Amino acid sequence: MQPSFDTNKPIFITIAQWLEDAILADIYTEESQVPSITEISIQYNINPATALKGVNMLVDSGFLYKKRGLGMFVAKGAYDKLLERRQQQFFEDYIKPLVIEAIRLKITAADLQAMIERGYDNDN
Repeated sequence: MQPSFDTNKPIFITIAQWLEDAILADIYTEESQVPSITEISIQYNINPATALKGVNMLVDSGFLYKKRGLGMFVAKGAYDKLLERRQQQFFEDYIKPLVIEAIRLKITAADLQAMIERGYDNDN
């Protein structure tokens, strides 16, 4: 899993989201070590301060913690907290606007649910 550096998004945010994605994909499980700042900065050819800023976002959120002299590790409960946060963000970014547009188009909740189920059927 590689980070996708989008020119519209700051690199440190991309690094933080990449690590979040890796935690959600069970690449880094709870209590496992994540790559060091040096490893990240060398592998992706970015400034170590930028990598540190992205990692510190996850430390500040409680998803990672530092073991002095050993590096950064995934915190207990990080997976569940990340999943909950991402689901809430999904609701805010996609579901709310979807429902607002459905109401505007006079699509009932039952019809919207049927459309969503059809979407699941088409993608599988």
